[in-house]
Amino acid sequence: MKIKSTQIDDTFAEAFKMWATRIVITAETRQWAMAAANSMTGFATSVIGCKCEAGIESEMPADETPDRRPGVRVLLFTMDSKGIGKRLVERVGQCVMTCPTTACYSGLDSEESVVVGGQLRYFGDGLQISKKLAGQRLWRIPVMDGEFLVDDRFGIQEAVGGGNLILLGKDMKTTLRAVNAATRAMRSVEGVILPFPDGVVRSGSKVGSRYKSLMASTNDSYCPTLRGIKPDSALDSDINCVLEIVVDGLDESAVRNAMRVGMQAAARPGIKRISAGNYGGNLGQYKIELHSLMDGDPA
Repeated sequence: MKIKSTQIDDTFAEAFKMWATRIVITAETRQWAMAAANSMTGFATSVIGCKCEAGIESEMPADETPDRRPGVRVLLFTMDSKGIGKRLVERVGQCVMTCPTTACYSGLDSEESVVVGGQLRYFGDGLQISKKLAGQRLWRIPVMDGEFLVDDRFGIQEAVGGGNLILLGKDMKTTLRAVNAATRAMRSVEGVILPFPDGVVRSGSKVGSRYKSLMASTNDSYCPTLRGIKPDSALDSDINCVLEIVVDGLDESAVRNAMRVGMQAAARPGIKRISAGNYGGNLGQYKIELHSLMDGDPA
């Protein structure tokens, strides 16, 4: 199957069950809301090395935020519900509470939740104040520019992580243009993030390594410089650059929609193939077939 001149491999992306939360950060200006969001989502590309995956979902106009100030929505993913609580306390405490003028609210209306403000309140050293608004408990923590307002609990839910597209191009310039087009399109889908730098990863990995201490190592079948010495290389002679886009979403539908629009945007002259990474279906709970995305299959 093809989109324009680009071959779509008959394969699937193997995605995983994760836990997610949405954080709403507001501030006096867009600058400070974005500063806190950028700080909070730093070093959060992969659960393998970062303990969580996080990214900016979207900006929010002031008339859509809880306190009518400029805002940013952040999504954060971990492998289990216990881990998400720990990461939230760490990152809200170190990256949002520290940022001038910010407040921080739960962005998910869900049955399950974890305590965040209820732990950060101790920073107030007994001078913090509890407040209820519309049945929701918040904490007002005194800080040097006034108060840091934070929800007591943040909603969490089961989610899907590790959806992916692999773009195989004739050269770096062409492939970079394609991934830029794809990530722009994918960010238009609500409920997803692309956790790697500007949405793109060049160091795709495979499971295992010849070094026993490593659980993952370079995906050598997709490395152009190894094509001549790898009998199982996945690259034809006209493919000289491979880049991957990883997507996490609040549900499978969001991940599939993001992959669909990304695939359509990436297909262009010079992109020889679009593929996806998987582990033979042995690790992840979701198999997202690329051809089914072309057919518009929602699940």
